[in-house]
Amino acid sequence: MREYSLTLLIAAALTYMLTPLVRKFALRQKAVANVRERDIHTETTPRWGGVAMWISMGATLLMVQNLELVGKAYSRELLGIFLAASFVLLIGILDDRFELDAVTKLAGQGLAAAILLLFGIQILWLPIDGIIVLPTNIGQLLTVLVVIVIINAVNFIDGLDGLATGIVAISAASFFGFSYLLAVENGFSRAGAPSLVTAIVIGTCIGFLPHNIHPARIFMGDSGSMFLGLVLAAAAITLMGQIDANAVFSENIGPAALPLLLPFAVLAIPLLDLGLAVLRRVLRGKSPFAPDKEHLHHKLMSMGNSQQRTSVILYLGTGMLALPAMLSAFIPVWAALSVGFILLLMAIMITKREKKLKAKVSI
Repeated sequence: MREYSLTLLIAAALTYMLTPLVRKFALRQKAVANVRERDIHTETTPRWGGVAMWISMGATLLMVQNLELVGKAYSRELLGIFLAASFVLLIGILDDRFELDAVTKLAGQGLAAAILLLFGIQILWLPIDGIIVLPTNIGQLLTVLVVIVIINAVNFIDGLDGLATGIVAISAASFFGFSYLLAVENGFSRAGAPSLVTAIVIGTCIGFLPHNIHPARIFMGDSGSMFLGLVLAAAAITLMGQIDANAVFSENIGPAALPLLLPFAVLAIPLLDLGLAVLRRVLRGKSPFAPDKEHLHHKLMSMGNSQQRTSVILYLGTGMLALPAMLSAFIPVWAALSVGFILLLMAIMITKREKKLKAKVSI
């Protein structure tokens, strides 16, 4: 764990130091988010935060490759994840600067998923009613769909200062906990790559957050949201559908459905926001990618919550679902559920307290 902690700290430090430099570069290149009617920010803000995250990930991978434990995670899968993330980052960079159309971005995301497939990263089985081994073409199609959905889920939730950064950090921490258990404690070598990349993602988010919390001095932009979304998708695919199912179940690692449950629990808030947005827009006869101001964070703010409070509520909501799913692999299910219940109560208390404060002010 010390090597992974060091990896996380290196990634955090690099991202924290690189972000101001990337901010200045983005301003010079006019890669900025101007204030639009649907936006919450009130000042023109540079994007390209994903560039700092990508440079940090690449530099961290170079710096820790000779560590004894972390070095075991270097594999063909790790190279595939980094190359796919680099490709989708490029699409995001172009979108942050020139605002690409939705079809172009979807095509780019699909090509990034294809890179994962070229490096053998795809869903091979699903733990449904036992173990279902998928035909190769079905597994590949499902892999592409999962990658595109998770990328856009992270993209859709990126609507408040620090919101997506914090949610991704919590999600990555939950993925890391389970993949570390598989890779280090139980010797599943294919869990090494997701253990390493999720540790780095946690670090990059921690290092980026001080620059991104309200009032944000830089946004991660599509370069960041698509980059982080792809890395999380790759981790989910590796954990959910690549590791030998029979071996995992024989070790009695948490509930039998945990490999299937974990990705959905960890990414529940972004996936819920994405699903509701698509359904809402389609029912109104609009494009699923047409912007609006009815995301989960918009609804919470309309209830009287500030940007900071809304972000904390959604952090707690993510933790309420993600942490119990991950902790169930380490502790009894009732104890894991208790953690989720405590986080739920905290989220409710924070929201109610905001309403009470507003009521006192009005009096």
